[in-house]
Amino acid sequence: MFYLFLAEGFEVTEALAALDVMRRAKLSVQTVGVTGEYVTSSHGVIVKSDIPVSDVSLDDAEGVILPGGMPGTLNLEKNERVIECVKHCYENGKITAAICAAPSILGHLGILCGRQATCFPGFENELMGANYTASHVETDEHVITAKGAGCAIEFGHAIVSLALDKAAADSVIEAMQCL
Repeated sequence: MFYLFLAEGFEVTEALAALDVMRRAKLSVQTVGVTGEYVTSSHGVIVKSDIPVSDVSLDDAEGVILPGGMPGTLNLEKNERVIECVKHCYENGKITAAICAAPSILGHLGILCGRQATCFPGFENELMGANYTASHVETDEHVITAKGAGCAIEFGHAIVSLALDKAAADSVIEAMQCL
C-alpha cells in the first residue's frame, strides 16, 4: 500500500495528479488525512481522505508520498506519525517521494544527503547535503523528489516507473495524452 499524506494547506495538483497516475496504473494508494478526514488545500479545495493518519499500517507500506504546498508541508513535518512513516519507508528501501516544498522534510531528516534532488525554487537550502539539480523530477534509488505543481504528472510517472516499470508508467501517461 502507498500512503499519500494530506495536511491542511497541501498543494492539490501535486497530490491529486500523482494519485490519479498511480491509481490508473492500478497501484494501491490511500490518501491519509493528517489534519482530519476532510483536508483543505492551499487553494481552498476540500478533499475527503481515505483513512486517518492513525490507520496507516507500516506492515504493508510500499511507499509514502508527500505533496508540497504551504502550510501543508509544515503541517506534515510537525506530525510525528508522518515522520515515523517517512523514516520507516526510507530505512526499509520503500519509495519515499516528495514534491515542491516537501523535499525539505526529507532534507531535514538527512534522507537527501549525497543524493540528486530537486524542489520548489527557494527551498534548495533545506535539502541538507543533497546535490540540487533544478530538474523537474529526480529519482535517486528509492527516493523521488519533484519541483512543483507543473511537474505533478511527471512525479506520478516516476513513482509508477519505480513501483512497476517504465513501460507501465509510459502506458498510463500515453493514455492520458501526455506523450
